[in-house]
Amino acid sequence: MVVQPGQLIELEVTGQAHDGAGVGKYEGFAVFVPLTVPGETVRVRIESVKKNYARGKLLELVQAHPDRTEPICPVYEACGGCQSQHLSYEAQLKHKRQQVADHFKRIGGMDDVLIHPVLGMSDPWRYRNKAQVPFGRRQGKVVAGFYAPGSHDIIDMESCVIQHELNDAAISLVRAQAEELGIPIYNEQKHTGVLRHVMVRIGSNTGEMMIVLVTNGESLPKRKELAKRLVAAFPQLTSLVQNINSKRTNVILGPKNKRLWGKEVIHDTIGDVKFAISPHSFYQVNTSQTKVLYDQVLRYAALTGNETVIDAYCGIGTIALYLAKHAKRVYGVEIVPEAIRDAKANARLNGITHAHFAVGAAEQVMPKWLEEGIKPDVVIVDPPRKGCDPVLLKTVADMRPERLVYVSCNSATLARDAKLLLELGYRVQEVQPVDMFPQTGHVECCALLVREPRS
Repeated sequence: MVVQPGQLIELEVTGQAHDGAGVGKYEGFAVFVPLTVPGETVRVRIESVKKNYARGKLLELVQAHPDRTEPICPVYEACGGCQSQHLSYEAQLKHKRQQVADHFKRIGGMDDVLIHPVLGMSDPWRYRNKAQVPFGRRQGKVVAGFYAPGSHDIIDMESCVIQHELNDAAISLVRAQAEELGIPIYNEQKHTGVLRHVMVRIGSNTGEMMIVLVTNGESLPKRKELAKRLVAAFPQLTSLVQNINSKRTNVILGPKNKRLWGKEVIHDTIGDVKFAISPHSFYQVNTSQTKVLYDQVLRYAALTGNETVIDAYCGIGTIALYLAKHAKRVYGVEIVPEAIRDAKANARLNGITHAHFAVGAAEQVMPKWLEEGIKPDVVIVDPPRKGCDPVLLKTVADMRPERLVYVSCNSATLARDAKLLLELGYRVQEVQPVDMFPQTGHVECCALLVREPRS
């Protein structure tokens, strides 16, 4: 091995990984160093070594980047929630655009794609409408906060500068009440105790609030008193839910919810479309930037009111329903049955009758639609981080829509899939990155692909 754990090295940081860590080469060997910025020279202690790369800890800035700034969070270096607070926001946006360009060049083999500057926020703080925080005990005290990077060590915190203020307030109150009421706290190693996580969701545009108490089993001691105190403390509280998760797992939510007070859902709006949000619903965590992203999808779809649109990973129907009033017909497909149930309910909630939703794998459902004579003018895909199944991309190409709008939370898999779509007759016309997650290394992309005429 070129480097060994514990070794001290000096390194020039030349790139940035998807998790925000800086990366450089030491004698040709890749070394990832969190809290560093491309263009810096740093002294590093090697922490771990894998076959193709190592990870190091920043010890000293030999030459700091001019855009480096002082993080405003007191536990920033210990917590794994953010990765980029040490960089000015303007520089964050530049690095995120460069990351997208690098992926298209290195993975997609495309260096001529038009990649626009990242659409950022005027105020890149306090934007998250959802918090999921593990609970634990340390030295007899209840602690709650995010995990330290690469571990399950809880970093106890009173405030998170990227969370909605109500998220902080709710978690702090549950922590204090759990201590006062003597509610047993979950022990991950022993799989004992009760209170595992607290999830808080805020309807950014409606002001509605949901608190979800995740418990190890059906029992929740002092549940009535805890519910009474939470309801009294938060006039915004609309839904108080107990979620039961009795498995040894890293998955936060279990399959069963019990309503303790209020409604089973909260509502929020994106533009003029209203959505019901349950504990299990996938709903973007940055509401204002979600509208920016969906408006970009709408621009790329170029709808006139006569088109048929398919949303191939529709979730609870957010994109499909946002586009619906601009299209003749909208179809959504999603493999999660509960999501399709929510999508249909959201269509009814908005009085939308020309949106149709189906449960199943898109690559299996869409060929059946084609056999039924459903020929889309536009297809939208918004896959998970792993990107699209190649069979799905082939299915989309077989349906021959004029436009394909690809929404991606991982520009590496976007570039990979764009390369395959190029072989299937689609060209990337342009990419618009959107900063959905300020202070982190993540960037969302909206790409427009158009069908090339057959020669």
